[in-house]
Amino acid sequence: MDNKLLNIAQQFAIEGDILSIEPLGEGFINDTYVVKTAGDAPDYILQRKNHNVFPDVPGMMDNILAVTEHIKRKVADPMRETLTVIPARDGKLYHECEGNFFSVCIFIPDTATYDRADSPELAYQGGLGIGRFQALLSDFDKPLNETIKGFHNIRWRFEQWDEMLKTDPMGRVKELATEIEWIESRREQMMNFWALVEDGTIPTHVTHNDTKISNILFDKPTGKVLCAIDLDTVMSSTSLNDFGDAIRSYANTGAEDDQNLDNVEMSLEMFRAYAEGYLSEQRATMSESELEWLAFSAIYITFEQVLRFLMDYMDGEKYWKTAYTGHTLVRTHAQYKLLQSMERQYAQMQAIIKEIAG
Repeated sequence: MDNKLLNIAQQFAIEGDILSIEPLGEGFINDTYVVKTAGDAPDYILQRKNHNVFPDVPGMMDNILAVTEHIKRKVADPMRETLTVIPARDGKLYHECEGNFFSVCIFIPDTATYDRADSPELAYQGGLGIGRFQALLSDFDKPLNETIKGFHNIRWRFEQWDEMLKTDPMGRVKELATEIEWIESRREQMMNFWALVEDGTIPTHVTHNDTKISNILFDKPTGKVLCAIDLDTVMSSTSLNDFGDAIRSYANTGAEDDQNLDNVEMSLEMFRAYAEGYLSEQRATMSESELEWLAFSAIYITFEQVLRFLMDYMDGEKYWKTAYTGHTLVRTHAQYKLLQSMERQYAQMQAIIKEIAG
C-alpha cells in the first residue's frame, strides 16, 4: 500500500482500519482509488482532483455537498441514491497535500457502471438517470460556484478561440484552414442559441455537465438506475447541456476518437431511447422553450466539443490525456463527423422530441 496515499486517506473522517488502497478505472481527469476497510466499516472512494482542470476545488466540493444534501432529503435511500461526502478531520471537504487536492466519499456497494451505452435499453436507463437527477434538483435555489469558467458557454469559448487564432502558440493555424472554417461557418448559429440562455428565454437550473453513461450508477440486485455520480462539474446552466452531451456520447455509433470516420454516425434509435428515458422523469419540470431547443442541444454541445478539441490541439494537447501526438486532432475530426450527422438528421430529432413530449 502506498504510504503517501495511506497518510492522505487517514486525514479524512473515515471509519475502521484501512486494509488497502487500489486504483479504480482510468479517468481522463482525476485519479481515483478504492479504500478498503476492516470489519463492518464502509469502504470509500478517494480521489485526487485535477486542480488544473478544476482550479477551485473548495468551491467544487461546496457544490457537491449542497447538491447531494438536497437530493438526500428527497429520496427513499439517501445512502445509495446519491453520493455521501466525507469531510477531512479538520472540517474541510478536501485535503491538500503537496499542491494536490483530495476528496473522499462513501463507496456504494452492490453497484455497476457501464463504459458505453451499447443498447437502446441502456440508453433509456441513462436518460432516466439524468432526468431524475435534474428533476430532484428542479427546486434547488442556492447559488453554485462556477468551478470551470465558461463551461458550455459558447461566448466564452469563442473568446478563447479568437485568442488562440491570434497567438497560435504551436504554429498550427496554417495547417488547419479546413477545420477553422468548420468553426467559423457555425459561429452565428451557436451565438444565437446562447443568447436565448443569456436573456432567460431558456432558463437555467442545476446541471451535471458530464452525462456519459459511466457517470450513472446502477443497482446490481435490480439492474435499475441508482444515481448520478462524478459530480465535479455540477454547476448552474441550462439543463439542455446535459441532454446534448448525453446524446453526443450515447448515440455515437463510433468512438469519440475513432480514426475510421465511416464508423461515426448519430443513431436515431439511441437518440429516441435516451429522450424517452429523460423525458419520462424531466418532462413535467421543463418549459416550452426548453422542449423547443432540446434536440438542438445535441448539435450545440457536439459543436462545442469540436471547438474544444481543436483548440487543445492548437495549444499543444495540454488538457486531455493523449495516447499519441495528434490524438486530439483525431478527436476533432471524429466529433465533426458526428456533428454533421446530427445536422443532417435534425428535423427527425425534433419530430421525435415533439412526439415523446406530447
